Amino acid sequence: MHVDDHRDYDVALVLGGGSALGSYQAGAYQALHELGVAPDQVVGASTGAINGAIICGNPPESRIAQLRAWWTPAPARSGSSGMFDEARRTGAALRTFVSGRPGLFAPRYVLGPMWNPFGNDEPASLYDTTPLRFSLESVIDFDRLNRGAPRFSATAVDVETGEDIIFTTGNDRIAPEHLRASSALLPAFPPVEIDGRLLADAGLSANLPLDPVLQSPPERPLLCIAVDLLPLRGPRPQTLGETVTRMQDLLFARQSSRAIAAWQAIYGERARGGAGARVTLLHIAYAGDTREVSGKAFDFSPESAAVRWEAGYRDMRDALAARPPGEPVAPTAGLSVFTLSTDARDLDEVHWPLAPMNASANAA
Repeated sequence: MHVDDHRDYDVALVLGGGSALGSYQAGAYQALHELGVAPDQVVGASTGAINGAIICGNPPESRIAQLRAWWTPAPARSGSSGMFDEARRTGAALRTFVSGRPGLFAPRYVLGPMWNPFGNDEPASLYDTTPLRFSLESVIDFDRLNRGAPRFSATAVDVETGEDIIFTTGNDRIAPEHLRASSALLPAFPPVEIDGRLLADAGLSANLPLDPVLQSPPERPLLCIAVDLLPLRGPRPQTLGETVTRMQDLLFARQSSRAIAAWQAIYGERARGGAGARVTLLHIAYAGDTREVSGKAFDFSPESAAVRWEAGYRDMRDALAARPPGEPVAPTAGLSVFTLSTDARDLDEVHWPLAPMNASANAA
């Protein structure tokens, strides 16, 4: 996919949630940065909102360094493999479960209802994300972020009404609390009250926040690059840990495929009605290293961060090197969706059905 500096189309970057898996998005953005693909709009949910704010809240020349400061990937890949690497990853996740993650969240109710070292009066949760507030300020220039170039949006869900909520620079003054709200996965982290609304992790409703980008037909052709952190497809689980991992993936990845299917149907109707909006969605998903463990979302270890970063970098470069028809935005009106093929050599055009698959037809 050739991307032109002097382009006659816009680029939107959509970043989904996935906690510690977010270093994959950092690697993907590094590939975009090196290839000169500058997004006009960035939308993020949960850890994707944090990555997006780091990107938009720093000058281009500082973004990769600040993403590295946030994710602290190891300088070199770990040489461990097999059961030793699985033990390392499991140990890292368990340490986070017990002790929290310095600078992000600290134990709260996980150590008992009387343990509240930060004096947090937010609703009960296993961990306290008060430290996150200060860490965000160390890697994000919130004044720059709110100047809106590129425009940034963070999503969340209203705990009481179930409504999806979006905060966008230019309309809202985004602060660390908005990012805490977007990544407040219940019951691990406390919901955050903003403007009278009690807000929680956007992933509870829409883990890949495509709606803010696609809800209004664009005036110019649009290339939407969406980076998902949880795969829809995966092998049959054999162990209890693999079953837990597959459950986690399906809970969030199925949201994404349903959303894409709905938007393909909507844009198809618009095209049949004469609307000429042309949108290409490049959907890149972290397929998951085979060594990932069931607690992968809590494995913040530098070694795992480095593996995920490298995977994101590689997948994004491969995707942009492939050349679908009508590059980089498909020539026909509607929403065209492409994913990276399993051999990473090409892009496959996909169309997700809105209706469930007929099991008997599939068996035949």
